[in-house]
Amino acid sequence: MDALIETINEEHLKQNLPEFGIGDTLRVSTRIIEGDKERLQVFQGTVIARKGRGLSETFSLHRVSYGEGMERVFYLHSPRIADIQVVKQGDVSRAKLYYMRGATGKRAKVQEKIGLKKEKRAKGTTPTRETSPDLEEVEATTAE
Repeated sequence: MDALIETINEEHLKQNLPEFGIGDTLRVSTRIIEGDKERLQVFQGTVIARKGRGLSETFSLHRVSYGEGMERVFYLHSPRIADIQVVKQGDVSRAKLYYMRGATGKRAKVQEKIGLKKEKRAKGTTPTRETSPDLEEVEATTAE
C-alpha cells in the first residue's frame, strides 16, 4: 500500500524547481482562474519558512506592501504554480524567520549573500561564454 502511494506521489512531483532556502527572495507566478479566463499573478517576497516533504512540502513568503505585512503559503509542487524565480539569495542563520512578521525598517531586511556568482562559476554550474558551446550556436544562427 505504501509503495502505491509513493509511486503516485512521485508522478506529481515537479522536476524543474530552483534551489532556494530560508531568507531568499522569490518571485512566484501563480495561475488564477476567473470564470473561463486564466491569468498569471506574481507574488514576490522573502522565504520565512519551509515545511514538509514530498508532495505536501510548503513554503511561506512574507512581504510588506503599503506598510502592511502580507504572508502567503504555497505548496511547492502545486499545479497552480507556473514559475518560481530566485531574485536574490539571503544570508541567514535561522531555520525560520518568523521574527520578520512584526519587524519594520532595517530589522525587516535580510543580508544578501556576497560572491555567489564566483562560487557557482568555480563549481561549473553557471554557463560562461568560454565553456558554453550553445552560445556560439545561437550567435551563429542569429547572424544569418
